[in-house]
Amino acid sequence: MIGRFAPSPTGTLHLGNLRTALLAWLFARSAGSRFLVRLEDLDAGRVRPGVAEEQLADLAAIGIDWDGEVVQQSARGDRYAAAIERLGAAGRLYECFCTRAEIREAASAPHGPQGHYPGTCLRLTDAEREQRRATRAPALRVRADGERVEFADRLHGATGGVVDDFVVRRNDGATAYNLAVVVDDAAQGVEEVVRGDDLLDSTPRQLFLARQLGLPEPSYAHVPLVLGPDGARLAKRHGAVTLREVPAGAAKAWMLESLNLPADLAPGAFDPAAIPRQPTRFEGVEPT
Repeated sequence: MIGRFAPSPTGTLHLGNLRTALLAWLFARSAGSRFLVRLEDLDAGRVRPGVAEEQLADLAAIGIDWDGEVVQQSARGDRYAAAIERLGAAGRLYECFCTRAEIREAASAPHGPQGHYPGTCLRLTDAEREQRRATRAPALRVRADGERVEFADRLHGATGGVVDDFVVRRNDGATAYNLAVVVDDAAQGVEEVVRGDDLLDSTPRQLFLARQLGLPEPSYAHVPLVLGPDGARLAKRHGAVTLREVPAGAAKAWMLESLNLPADLAPGAFDPAAIPRQPTRFEGVEPT
């Protein structure tokens, strides 16, 4: 089960990110499989110089190694363009001119699944589209027709969701995450995606895209998150939560303890069934 970890080089990895990376590595290595690292750097406006190198150093500091070269999404635009062209040829794309405010308002309306885009721009006439193009560049959305996608998650069991019409290319021309991750996982031969369970709801969209593009579907394991003392998802505002403040050895020891795993765990002895299913509340790291 070839695995991967794919951070965005927009900021320092905190202990929650690193714990997810450690789990992804353990899932792959315990199965005797390859483990890959990919940098999801498509959001050029948020990518910070030197962060990618820092992230790779932090992974190595807690004992994570990887196979082959580190792939950068910013160098793979041709693959994404080809996928978008294929979706367009199949009649699965339409232009969307909605602003973020309009999308928030539409997604909160009392009809359809809450938080889902209701297909506002799908219903535009040709004349209306032409008029809107004069004032705003369009994004491209996939027409999903409200399809429901079911899948089995290694930790959550049978689950799924209705797929709304989601963006695959933003109005600034950048490829959206959901399309890029599907294309890259297929191209790299990723067989199991291990990631935080905050991304569980995005999985039906990605499986829908894989099926539309005729790509192989990986299996999934969405692992529990690390929360701050306030119950919110762990972030830098919670204090000493990165390897800038916490020694790597102490950080790794805390990660393993929080997962009910022994400090001397060998990858071959890792049992995914043993990890907790509930999020962990971070209260600090004991110095070693």
